[in-house]
Amino acid sequence: MELATEWLAWLVQCLGHELMLFAAVGVLLIGLDDLLLDALWLAMRGRRRPAPPGDMEAPPLAGRFAIFVPAWDEAAVLPAMIRRTLAAWESEDFRLYVGCYPNDAATLIAVSPLVARDPRLRLVVGERDGPTTKGDNLNRLWVALGEDERAEGLRYAAILLHDAEDHVHPGELALFRSELAHHAMLQIPVVPIIERGDRWIGAHYGDEFAEAHGKELVVRSALGVPLPSAGVGCALTRQALTLLAIERGGQPFRADSLTEDYEVGMLIGAYGLRTAFVTATDLDGDPIVSRGEFPGRLDCAVRQKARWIAGIALEGWDHLGWLDPIAGGKPVRSWAARWMLWRDRRAPLAAFILLAAYGGAVLAAIALIGETWFGWVPRAESEGMRLLIAFDAALLLWRLGMRGHFTARRYGGRAAPLALPRAFVTNIIAILAARRAVLLYSRMLRSGEVVWDKTDHGGTKAPARPILAAIRRR
Repeated sequence: MELATEWLAWLVQCLGHELMLFAAVGVLLIGLDDLLLDALWLAMRGRRRPAPPGDMEAPPLAGRFAIFVPAWDEAAVLPAMIRRTLAAWESEDFRLYVGCYPNDAATLIAVSPLVARDPRLRLVVGERDGPTTKGDNLNRLWVALGEDERAEGLRYAAILLHDAEDHVHPGELALFRSELAHHAMLQIPVVPIIERGDRWIGAHYGDEFAEAHGKELVVRSALGVPLPSAGVGCALTRQALTLLAIERGGQPFRADSLTEDYEVGMLIGAYGLRTAFVTATDLDGDPIVSRGEFPGRLDCAVRQKARWIAGIALEGWDHLGWLDPIAGGKPVRSWAARWMLWRDRRAPLAAFILLAAYGGAVLAAIALIGETWFGWVPRAESEGMRLLIAFDAALLLWRLGMRGHFTARRYGGRAAPLALPRAFVTNIIAILAARRAVLLYSRMLRSGEVVWDKTDHGGTKAPARPILAAIRRR
C-alpha cells in the first residue's frame, strides 16, 4: 500500500511538473509576443495617423453606397436593424441589400413589408435553399448589385458590410465617404452590446473587442500591413471588390470559407491597396462604431469562436499562405505581416498551452493536498523553474492590467474590475472552441465540404434546429 502511495505521488508530481514546464515556456513565448505589441502601441500613442499619399484635399467619395446584409433565420432581429439603419442614414444616398433564402419564410415575411414601402431596400432571394455560407450569400448580393447598375445606368461607389443585428452609427457613412477617398478598405471599431445581467459569457466579447480594436488593429493599421475585415462596420470601394471578383471568376467572396470577411481584407492588402482602421467621433464626441449583439450562452459562444478559429487559424492558412504580394502588388512589410499572421493563427496553440497550464495547476493542488494530508515528500523545484513561473506571473498581471484598461476605456471604469476574473471564462471558451475548431476543420478536410455552423448572436433563444449547411469545395 505504501509503495502504491509513493508511485501515485511520483506520478502526480512528475506529470504536474512536465505540464507546468510546457505551459510556463508557452506562456512566456506568447506573453513576450503580446508584450512586443503592447510596446509598439505605447510607442504609437499620441502620434497622428500618417497622411495618405497624393492630394490631401481630395473630396469625399461621391456616389451611392450599397449595404450588404446577409441573413438566415434572422426574423427576430432584422426588421429592427433595417428600421434603425433607415432612420440613422435618412439623408444619405444608399441602398440596403438583404440576402435571404427561399426556405426562410419567417425572415421573408418579417422584412417584405419594409421592402415594399422603401425603395432604399432591395430583397435578394437566392435560388438555393439555405443556409449555404455567408460568402455565398454575399456573392448573390454582389450579383444583384451588378444587375441594378446595368438596369439603372449607374455605378455604386462602395460596399458596406453589416450583420442582421447591428446598430449602425449615424456618422458612419460620412466617415467612410471621407476616408475612402484615400483607401480601398476601411474598418471601424466593433463594440459588443453587453446585456444587463450578462457579466460573463456575453461580456467577455466586450473585453476582447475592446483590446483588439483599441490596440491590435491600431498597430496593424499604423504598420501598413494587410488588415483583416471584421465583417461588420467595414467599407470597401467598388473597385477593390471588382478586382477580387475578376481574380475569382466573378465572385469577390470565397463561398467555401468560414471567414470570408477576414480573407477579403487580407487579400486587398496583399494586392498593395491601402487599408486602414479608423477611430473617430462625431461632433458630439460620440465614437463612430458598429455595435452589435453577441452570444450570451456558452454553447453559442463556443460554436461561434470555433468557426473563427477554424476559418482564420486553420482554413485561412491553406487559403492565404504567408500572404505574398499578388498581381504585382507592392511588397508588404514582410516581417510585420507574417508576425500578424502568426498572431492570427496561434489560437489553437494558445488553447493547448492554457489546457496544460490548468491541468498542471490541478495536479499541483493534488500534490499539495498529498503533501499536507498524506505525507508525500515534496518535489524540489529548480531555481530556473521558480524564476520562469515568477516571470510568467508578472506577464499575466501585465496582461490583466491591459485588458482592464481597454475595457475601462470602452465601457467605463466600473466595468474594468470584472474583466479580470472574466479572463478565466475567456480561457475556458478558448479551450473548448479550439477543440471544436480542430474537429470542424478535420471534418471539412475529410468531406470536402465547408460547414457553416451559424450561431444565435443574441443568445436569447435556442435555435429551433441545428443550423448547419455545407458547400462543396471547388
